Amino acid sequence: MENFLQLSYALDTFYFLVSGALVMWMAAGFAMLEAGLVRAKNTTEILAKNVGLFAISCVMYMLVGYNIMYGDSASGVIPSISFLLGGDNTVESVLAGGDDAPYYSNLSDFFFQVVFVATAMSVVSGAVAERMKLMSFFAFAVVMTAIIYPVEGFWKWGGGWLDQLGFLDFAGSGIVHMTGAAAALAGVLLLGARKGKYGPNGEVRPIPGANLPLATLGTFILWLGWFGFNGGSELKISNIEEANAVAMVFVNTNMAAAGGVIGALIISKILFGKVDLTMILNGALAGLVAITAEPLTPTPLEATLIGFAAGIIVVYSILLMDKLKIDDPVGAISVHGVVGIFGLIAVTFTNPDATITAQLIGIAAIFAWVFIASYITWLIIKVIMGIRVSEEEEYEGVDIGECGLEAYPEFTK
Repeated sequence: MENFLQLSYALDTFYFLVSGALVMWMAAGFAMLEAGLVRAKNTTEILAKNVGLFAISCVMYMLVGYNIMYGDSASGVIPSISFLLGGDNTVESVLAGGDDAPYYSNLSDFFFQVVFVATAMSVVSGAVAERMKLMSFFAFAVVMTAIIYPVEGFWKWGGGWLDQLGFLDFAGSGIVHMTGAAAALAGVLLLGARKGKYGPNGEVRPIPGANLPLATLGTFILWLGWFGFNGGSELKISNIEEANAVAMVFVNTNMAAAGGVIGALIISKILFGKVDLTMILNGALAGLVAITAEPLTPTPLEATLIGFAAGIIVVYSILLMDKLKIDDPVGAISVHGVVGIFGLIAVTFTNPDATITAQLIGIAAIFAWVFIASYITWLIIKVIMGIRVSEEEEYEGVDIGECGLEAYPEFTK
């Protein structure tokens, strides 16, 4: 029995760590996707943002965020605050067995969770691209990853009031993706649109990205990383039932992405008469975001249909954002926010334990907290140090103004 417990603990810990590594690889996906969808003159800065936000997320979540998210609370609403990481499980506690015995390393849990908070922050990066000050973005990342994200994460995954209410979000359609989109929306509303994006009569002027092969690579990297994102959220793989569940999560995650591609492909062909690659890429991501809230209970066909619907929704949402003059260069608010909401509602389609009331309350609570807290934070940063680069810097490209070098110097001379 002792050998079985040790082997099971080692296997589940290893699975957690590998899943976290896959999610960490999503940081590369976001960097490549965003670098491909911005103009060449803004590429270096978007890459600097993605590297910097990942490092800031790791440090702030270690210092305080993780303890807020998984701390104690008398009310289930306001979590306790403590600092730094505690020790790991003892051999005795693992070998004691029973329902309360730990079955994976505490530090493996931290590693898995810290790459999630970096994912939420990555969503913000693309939406504010091409006109935001780099250091202002990093200042927001400190607050987002230390406080804003952990508080709403505690409400569900930390056992807070949303968890007690019955709100369901398996791997974070709301807790991670909608959260990132709500924070992004607050920043975009204060930041304003890029110069030249909208004409005086409200017409939308497309600003194409500089490197669609790079954006496509980024999408495939995210697709791969999502198997860790959703699969790792099963938390265990060391018995037959859990192994089968992980396999189902992998299959459904893949099928939803495929459905999203096909949905976006068809609707873009109908609407535009052409197959829009950027819409197809966002369709894949939309399918992934939608299934993240519940990748276990659907059948593979149901997962495909959920992804298909998400692929259609994201195209219409991106068009709507432009009509509202909400300038989002990579479509992050639509992919992660609008589709994140759809994904949370879609839980009720296949999970008999889900109620639409609990899901809607969860959506409203998370969005309201993140949007309001983010708006206040962005506003304070705007007053203290400003959030938008000068018109001249925007025209020349933020690569030169913010980073002092170009990503493609041979093409810009």
